[in-house]
Amino acid sequence: MSIIDILDKPIEYVKGVGPAKAKVLSEELNVKTVSDLLHIFPYRYIDRTEFAHISTSNSEGDLIQLKGRITDVQVLKGKNKRSRLVASFKDASGFMELIWFQSVKVMTEIIKLDEEYIVFGKLSIYNRQKSMIHPEIQLASEVNERFVNTLEPVYSSSEKLEKANLDNRWRRSILKIILKSTSETSIPEILSNDIITKLKLCSRSQALHWIHFPENNLQRDYASNRLKFEEAFFMQLRLLRNKAIRQLKIKGHVFSKVGDYFNEFYTKHLKFELTSAQKSVIKEIRADMGSGIQMNRLLQGDVGSGKTIVALLIMLLSKDNGFQSCMMAPTEILAQQHFEGISDELSQLDLKIAFLSGSVKGKKRKDILAAVASGEVDILIGTHALIEEHVIFKNLGLAIIDEQHRFGVMQRSQLWKKSGSIPPHILVMTATPIPRTLAMTIHGELDVSKIDELPPGRKSIKTIHLYESKRPGLLNFIKEQIKEGRQIYVVYPLIEESEKLELQSLQEGYERLLPYFPPPEYQISIVHGRMKAEDKEFEMQRFVRGQTHIMIATTVIEVGVNVPNASVMIIENAERFGLSQLHQLRGRVGRGASQSFCVMMSSYKLSADGKERLSTMVRTNDGFEIAEADLRLRGPGSIEGTQQSGIPDLKILNLVQDEPILRTARHLASTILEQDPNLEDKKHIPIYNQFKKISRKNKNWGRIS
Repeated sequence: MSIIDILDKPIEYVKGVGPAKAKVLSEELNVKTVSDLLHIFPYRYIDRTEFAHISTSNSEGDLIQLKGRITDVQVLKGKNKRSRLVASFKDASGFMELIWFQSVKVMTEIIKLDEEYIVFGKLSIYNRQKSMIHPEIQLASEVNERFVNTLEPVYSSSEKLEKANLDNRWRRSILKIILKSTSETSIPEILSNDIITKLKLCSRSQALHWIHFPENNLQRDYASNRLKFEEAFFMQLRLLRNKAIRQLKIKGHVFSKVGDYFNEFYTKHLKFELTSAQKSVIKEIRADMGSGIQMNRLLQGDVGSGKTIVALLIMLLSKDNGFQSCMMAPTEILAQQHFEGISDELSQLDLKIAFLSGSVKGKKRKDILAAVASGEVDILIGTHALIEEHVIFKNLGLAIIDEQHRFGVMQRSQLWKKSGSIPPHILVMTATPIPRTLAMTIHGELDVSKIDELPPGRKSIKTIHLYESKRPGLLNFIKEQIKEGRQIYVVYPLIEESEKLELQSLQEGYERLLPYFPPPEYQISIVHGRMKAEDKEFEMQRFVRGQTHIMIATTVIEVGVNVPNASVMIIENAERFGLSQLHQLRGRVGRGASQSFCVMMSSYKLSADGKERLSTMVRTNDGFEIAEADLRLRGPGSIEGTQQSGIPDLKILNLVQDEPILRTARHLASTILEQDPNLEDKKHIPIYNQFKKISRKNKNWGRIS
């Protein structure tokens, strides 16, 4: 059998698998070939030389391994007539229960009384009674026969896999069969000798053997480092090569001059001095737009850092070079605010600025579309209505997308079609700071700019964490702020599992505030996701105009409300929010000249993660520091926007812990592509072959932002 045949062999033809098991593996694990199974790695290992004792195991939730005997087995029925198996297990130090709610009949037949077992599982403690739910159990005699001073791999499973008897024991036996039939030559190398030597990596064959069946921690670590590096390396190679291809092949409009519109606004109408970071970003963008290559740039900037004024200035550059520009925002209220703010800023210049959203209808809509098509409109600002088919520009040169993670990739790509044969320059902006490692993966094909300083004179928001006992003082504080002419946000968490419960908590919050803030002296608005769009807009606009003192809302106000007079953000049940969301909510205040406050209310019962989130918010206003903490706490898959931004399906690389590996991989990938862009050098043949294989599986969305 050839090298290719062994790794690409359908899994059903491996001894011990067959069509039925192969079907379950495909459905549950997406395993179709030998290679697929080899590349599902253990998520932990059991050290067969270490055992805990029942009497000294006192931390609920700990994963522990015990050695002892099952002395009694009972099948019990609960109130719902559901059977459960309860086994009494003892070691030299004490007793505990082993409990199974599934596979009761099978386990009853398997378990042998008074035989020595190795038991592994999560410790539960209820009313001082220790137990394990669905533990892994093996006869000690079997373990001793097969494992001598080794780390035993444990793989993620599912109910369907367990029912088909494709458990960890089965998986280990199949992997042993596969690995026994492979050698150094039958698992081809995919890295160059230069890289392997430079980084002192083990071979790919060794890595796959050692990751599944290491004899010690050293072998496990060698395998892990090798596999993490190759995953990071090929990910970065693909991103950087796609970026290079885009820069070579995708031409852009040449913005060659800084003309009258830019200069007049900058010298006569700009109301404040730009920060160094803003000037630096504008310089980077100007270089992009003058290069003849389409710009595809991500602009990161914390809430209030001044991204919009940067966007305004480059739209003026577009006009100076004879092109139209557009700005797309995710909500009507945010798009409207951009329109009003930019129209106000540019009121002294001879420019036509238009607004387009789903609510613009009839003759007004028809007139706007005609003006855009004729070139009469210089700047079009709106919602996703901008990407609709009948919106046709005469000469679109620049497209700006605000809060870009709120749009799907397909939506963002529609803007490419609005500019004839040469696509517009693309600037995507986000006020959700992205950790360095995610920026290197999600946005690896984009050029990244960062505004990492706030305009001078802006007061830092004071953030406070309070428990329920402090609520009376908070209510007095709100009254004082309203007396001073300020407005207040009170935000409740979105309760995804129950819209009814969500509305109930809002209603309770409203009723709790009403006795302290009675009408007509005080006006309170309620805004939530189940309201009709026009009702929500009406309430929001009342608050924007200062007609209501307090807005009680869910996270619908997280993005898009800009009320400089609002100085207090109260976040109820703050422990239910993620760090990124807490930071976004805090950013709704602090937009005016007065001192602003963010008050996070929580219960006394806080998890360790909950405490860390709230203490991080109190400690820092730095969005980039908060983004790093959020990534550390939640992992990349949960960070807002990553799912639709193209985060890869990583099998072993950890974007939080493995940043040094990711940086090394990016550096080496970049160096190789600079020296050998098409990977034609003989020494890069293994890399080229693997790159080709990976590229067939990955659609290149990155080039469309």
